[in-house]
Order: sequence, then structure tokens, then C-alpha cells
Amino acid sequence: MALASPYEQLTQEFRRLNAFRGALSVLRWDAAVMMPPASADVRGEQLAALETEYHAVLTAPKVARLIERAEASRGVLEDWQVANLREMKRQRDHAIATPPSLVARLARACATAEARWVAAREQHDFSILAPALDEVLQLMRDKAGLLGQALGLDPYDALLDEFSPGLTRPEVDTLFQPLSHRLPALIQQTLDRQSLHPPLPLNGRFSPSKQRALCMDVMRTLGFPFDRGRLDECQQPFTEGVAGDVRVTTRFLPGDPFSGLLGALHETGHAMYDLGLPQAWRDQPVGWDRGMALEESQSLLLEQVIGRSRPFVRYLRPLLEKHYGVSGPEWSEDNLLAHLTRVQRGLVRVDADELTYPVHVMLRYELETRLLDGSLLVRDLPEAWDEGMEHRLGRRPQDPVEGCLQDAHWALGSFGYFPAYALGALIAAQLGEQLREDVPDLDESVAAGRFGTLFEWLRQNVHSLGASLPVDDLVERATGRALSAAPALRYLEAKYLGDG
Repeated sequence: MALASPYEQLTQEFRRLNAFRGALSVLRWDAAVMMPPASADVRGEQLAALETEYHAVLTAPKVARLIERAEASRGVLEDWQVANLREMKRQRDHAIATPPSLVARLARACATAEARWVAAREQHDFSILAPALDEVLQLMRDKAGLLGQALGLDPYDALLDEFSPGLTRPEVDTLFQPLSHRLPALIQQTLDRQSLHPPLPLNGRFSPSKQRALCMDVMRTLGFPFDRGRLDECQQPFTEGVAGDVRVTTRFLPGDPFSGLLGALHETGHAMYDLGLPQAWRDQPVGWDRGMALEESQSLLLEQVIGRSRPFVRYLRPLLEKHYGVSGPEWSEDNLLAHLTRVQRGLVRVDADELTYPVHVMLRYELETRLLDGSLLVRDLPEAWDEGMEHRLGRRPQDPVEGCLQDAHWALGSFGYFPAYALGALIAAQLGEQLREDVPDLDESVAAGRFGTLFEWLRQNVHSLGASLPVDDLVERATGRALSAAPALRYLEAKYLGDG
């Protein structure tokens, strides 16, 4: 029996790491959805043990030797295997820059901070979170410095690279600048226009059970496989799991008929991307997602570009009648679309419309860079947040729950994540523009509840590529153009100031 080649031995090691990824993901899902609140310390130890073991396997001298030998014989590898080897090395380089002791301390600190975040929200008191968040921040500064030194990157760029590989802060600034320049006036123009024809109110109480039934009905039509996934309720919607076991969550507000559905659409976009990754590569790094900017593009494409469109409303309207038992002029197609495209200077990111959403993200981007470089202290975060929101959207939070306590990301150590949301919106708009060129009958299919063509195009141009290409290259391959803010601005101008 022939000995396995260095590359084949590496695939065995990364298959094991993929199993760790799945276990960690389900434990994180459980912590947010099912775990008793007083169990955070126990869960922190479990996560720390698995994270430490994952780190130990990835940074073992054996893996370094195998990567070196595999690279020496890369001429015999197929293109996807060369890309896989590149991703293996990238992950190893990131991991080896972070000592195991720091990995374990971060896992414990984040588990504690997440539990404190939940308690702080319940009691509307940022001071409950502040000490734990400060500890996470100090550890993240250490990690950013070590990563940056090892990878030859600015510390913030090193964190950004973990979530959106290949992108740097100057590139993000270049992409965000046109949004900062145009959105304030576009928001005001849209508000002025919409004020002339306000929608009829959608009164009523919509029980979580009815909202859940609606969400599951829509998700099945989209193609979500409930034999390999599930839908649950959580304070802040998220998706966890791996391709064979995907956990989607949303939140249901009894007075809002759309909150649960829009959250479910967003998270189903993530799930369908994860489920669409190349089957043959799924237990290897090249078959994992291509970072959070691309992940967010898939969720925002489904939630906003598709879910807040007239064709989708045409498909949705009979389902609202079926599940909510509603009727009347306020449930007409025009009125429903007016609600789904209504622009408001809201304070909460997850409830934000398409025009104000990037503004929420750019505020967080500014604040997290200041937290990391030390120019903003944790204790001063609530005031800085409130001032920034007032400056950017003209509204000041009256409560930390609608201010700096609304997101769990920083408590979880996810610094460098937030830009992915706005970058995802830009990618979604650019993909959506090309999708409409390539699939002329897209609107008719969506209105009829036929989503196969949509996901076939996404699988071919996005999902099936896994992590084989950098984000910029993937977008250019799919659309024929480099990533820019121009398609997003064209899309928003046409949707909110056009006649459609």
C-alpha cells in the first residue's frame, strides 16, 4: 500500500479540523439559543478546550513540514488542490502568530462577555458589560499586534483579513467614500418623497408561532433543507453550523409582521451559501466560505435585493393572508411594498432599511478602529456611539440597548467584522445587477415563487467556487467588473428615486 503524499496527509489533518469547526459552531449556537444562562463559565471552558486543540493541530510542526513538502511538489496537484494548499498555509500562518495561551484566554473572555452582554441588555446597563468588554479588547489588541507583525500588515488590517481575506483598510475606505458622499442626500430625498404618500399602517398582533410558520413556508420554497438544518428564535439573528448541519435563527416581534421574516431571509442567504459550497471540497479550507463580506453579500442579496422587491411581495402576499388571516387595502401589493422599502432614521442596525444600513456599519467601523488604537476607551463608548449616531442620522439613542448594546460582535471578539456588512451590500448590488442581465425573467420567476434559477446562478458564479479565489477576483469573474460602489448607488437611486 502506497504511503499518502504530503498533500494527502494534510487533507486528513484539515478534515479533522473541519470536525472541530462544526463542533465549535454548534456549541456557539447552543450558547445563544438553548444554554441555561448560568452555564456560561462551563461553556467557556468547553470552547477554550476545543479552540486550543484546533490551534494545536493547525500549528503543529508536522503540519508545517507537510505544507513545505506539498509546496515542493505542487506541480502534480490540480488547480483546486493548489488553491486548497494556499488556504491551508494562510490559516496556518494566521494561527501560528497567536500563542495557544492567548487563544484560550480569548475564548474564555468572550464567553464571559457574551453572557454579560445578554445581562446588560436585559437590565439596560452598559456598565455590566464594560469590564468584560475591556478584557476582550485588551486581548484583541494583543492578537492584532501579533498577527500584524507575522503577516506584515497593519494590526487592524490583520483582523480585517480574518473576516474579509485580502481586503485592507485603505481599500475599504475607498469603497465607503462614495457611500459617505451620496447617502445623506439620497436618504433625505427619499424621506421627502415618501412623506407625500405614507403607507397605511399594518395593525395587529402577529404571534411568534404564526411568524415561524410563515418563515418556514418561505424557507422551504427557497430550498432550505430542514432535514439538514433548523430555524430557532434568538435575540440577535445569526447562522451557525456547517454544510450538513445549518442552524438559522431569527427574532419575532409580535407587533411587526415582517421582522421575523426579513431576519429569516437574511440568515437563509447565509445558509444557502454554506449549503451550496462545493460538495467535494467541504471538509477542506478551499471548500469553506470566502469570508464574511461574501457571506453578507448572499444574505443581503436575498433579504434586500430580492426580499424587498415588488416581485417578492407578489409572491408573499397570499402567504400573509394564509398565515396571518389578513385582508384589506393595507395588505395590498403597493402598501406592502411601501412598508418594505420605507426609509427611516432608525437606531437599530438589524431593523435598518437599505439606505441607512451602511450608515450604521460605517459608524461601527469608525468606533472599532478607535477602540483598537486606544483613542476611544470602553467606558466612553456609549457617549461616542450616541454622538456618532446623532451626527450621521440625526437621532440620538435614549437607551444603551438601542445604542452600543445592540450588537454582540465586540463582546465575541469580532473586531474587523463590521465592514463586511457594508462591503456585502456593495457586492450584493453588483451581483444583482449582473444577475438581472443574465436571467431576464428573474422577476417573473420570483413572483411565481420559483427560486431555482436564482440559486442556480449563485451556485455557478459564487457558491461553487468556495475559497478558491480572492473576493475581488470572484466578483470580477462573476460580473466582468472590479468591485466598486457604483452598482450599489445605481441600484439605490433607481429603487428609491425611480418610478419602479
